Amino acid sequence: MLGVDTNVLVRFLVQDDEAQFEKARKLIKREVAAGRRIFVSQLVLLETEWVLRSRYSLPKNLIIEAMSRLLDATDVQFEDEPAIEEALFVWKDATADFADCLIGAQNRRLGCRATASFDVKACKLPWFIAA
Repeated sequence: MLGVDTNVLVRFLVQDDEAQFEKARKLIKREVAAGRRIFVSQLVLLETEWVLRSRYSLPKNLIIEAMSRLLDATDVQFEDEPAIEEALFVWKDATADFADCLIGAQNRRLGCRATASFDVKACKLPWFIAA
């Protein structure tokens, strides 16, 4: 298994730099052809969402679509995929950030009854309480 950094994942998804996209595509293709999976950590996923939103101004629905396609790929492994799926499901209708949705889902899966926060938008999520 080979972990990828945010810049590799973003180049693969956005394809705005042909040379870097080709390098990322060939790297992924080589790993998959060898029977190995690509690993995406939660930190990389959080950074990717932030870059797609802030640098590329992609709307939430397109970011969710891109992440969902990655989740459907059999050759990509995620850190705690069920938490990511839950976070995406909640985020599509939430005003809170994706990061908050993922933090709440991850904490809940790890046995927390809730996540305390000062963030008003996060506290509207089902797993949060006001600090």
